[in-house]
Amino acid sequence: MSEQNYTPYQQKIIRGYYRHQQEMAFQKLEELVADIYLAETEKKKAALWKRIEKALVNLSAPQKIIEHILADRSPEVLARNLKDWWEKMPKQPERPRPED
Repeated sequence: MSEQNYTPYQQKIIRGYYRHQQEMAFQKLEELVADIYLAETEKKKAALWKRIEKALVNLSAPQKIIEHILADRSPEVLARNLKDWWEKMPKQPERPRPED
């Protein structure tokens, strides 16, 4: 579908979603790190590590780093890498919001 099928408001929402997609992927990984710490069973941890692998692939992390993180299965290593990536990621300047 082309953008002309959407209202201007819908187009704004769609653009915002794609503009912040990488930030949302980071947020998801941060939540998964917390879930790993709280997981009580190995079965739950295994399922979470599968989700982490998918999220890392979607984030376009280098394959070598993904393999290292998954080999260690250490939430600390994952958290450290996320912190490093976040600091290196170019930030978009915040645009002022119009007052209602």
